[in-house]
Amino acid sequence: MSQPVLEARAVSKHFAAGRSTVRAVEDATLALLPGRIVALVGESGSGKTTLARLLARFYAPTSGEIRLHGEAVKGKPREYYRDVQLIFQDPFGSLNPLHRVRYNLERAVKLHHAVRSKADLDQKVVELINRVSLAESYLDKFPHELSGGQRQRVVIARALAVEPKVLLGDEPISMLDVSIRLEMLNLLERLRAEDGLALLYITHDIASARYLCDDIVVMYAGRMVEGGPKEDVIAGPLHPYTQLLIDSSPDPERGDRNNLFDAEDLGEPPSLIDPPSGCRFHPRCPVAMDICRTQAPPRTELTDGRWTHCWLQEKK
Repeated sequence: MSQPVLEARAVSKHFAAGRSTVRAVEDATLALLPGRIVALVGESGSGKTTLARLLARFYAPTSGEIRLHGEAVKGKPREYYRDVQLIFQDPFGSLNPLHRVRYNLERAVKLHHAVRSKADLDQKVVELINRVSLAESYLDKFPHELSGGQRQRVVIARALAVEPKVLLGDEPISMLDVSIRLEMLNLLERLRAEDGLALLYITHDIASARYLCDDIVVMYAGRMVEGGPKEDVIAGPLHPYTQLLIDSSPDPERGDRNNLFDAEDLGEPPSLIDPPSGCRFHPRCPVAMDICRTQAPPRTELTDGRWTHCWLQEKK
């Protein structure tokens, strides 16, 4: 198996909130490999975006380390941002509205590459816009003249301008019209195949994760709870929270069978200022045991790349 391009090892991030501390991410471990797509799924507020920003070096970890090509990353070197690019949820907020598309792409090329001539720069920009299936004429438009899907394609083209090894997609299709979401997922899949990119796809949508990704990692209340190959995780979830996500996702093939959970009766996720002791899911878990309330479960490794943090699996 290939070595990871980008890793988070036991990474935590805490934010000061007055006299309190928000424990946004706790002890997160994640590896992104060349040519593979990992979906990071969970409810809003589960820590997905914070982890993506840690991987993008927007935040420094409170503890743990980020490793690129096997080397621990210190500070914010320009080389890191050439290899790791973050695609934001809001494509309009990601582009300078005062400049045309051409400027937004040219600036990224100039910052990270030595351009020999204006002709070379023009050729590079045209190649980038064509790679995301937009015509050259879009280079002379302002961001407000584009649709949401077209703006997101420009954002992806700008990310590709630096020839990255890793793309971090933070809910990249959630603000797009439903009719074009599939096109965007197919674009990401094509870029993975053409360039061998390692891609992290952050979403709360199990269906799109299943369509696009190779592996799924599930987060809840700042902690990772389960991970493994997508079909195995969806067909046989090991953690009760993963089961809740799957049961909450529309699936006509599932029919009206009884689910383990009634999500409306389980309440809300906990505050990350004062998270529950033990397993953070235990206040909502219908199968919680006494040990779940007092001790955080260790990571249990299973076969075929599957793992979970759940006392139900540890006790087997």
